[in-house]
Amino acid sequence: MAHTPVNHPARPIYRAIGGLIGLYLVLFGLLGFFASTGDPFFGQGDTQVLGQGTNLGFSLVSIVIGAVVLAGTVIGRNLDVLINQWSAYLIMVVSLGGLAFLRTDANIFNLSVATVIVLMLLSLALLMSGMYSKVGTDEEHEAWQKARLVL
Repeated sequence: MAHTPVNHPARPIYRAIGGLIGLYLVLFGLLGFFASTGDPFFGQGDTQVLGQGTNLGFSLVSIVIGAVVLAGTVIGRNLDVLINQWSAYLIMVVSLGGLAFLRTDANIFNLSVATVIVLMLLSLALLMSGMYSKVGTDEEHEAWQKARLVL
């Protein structure tokens, strides 16, 4: 994408933000896993972790997504950009789906309003992190600067 910044000066900060989001997802998933052990996989009980509704299924999903984001952050080489953007889209879909089915039997992840808000904020921050942490050559940076000035 020509409009995505290449070699942004705050790139290390955005990469760290992505890593912290991955770490939060893993931590939330682990706490949710231990809190909901023994409950049904997609149970709709009153299990809460960090003020957010969860169940065993959503805890495992959080652990997997967080681990993938952390692995992308460690690997780098623009793989983190791709992982952060697609993970952000996935988290947005889950949170919007959870909002749509919040008070129904289709709420398989036992999401609450607080969970939906936190997931949406995390996904937006992760998307921002993916958009500003792209690394490229000096020629790509110069081409981006020229395209930016034309717009």
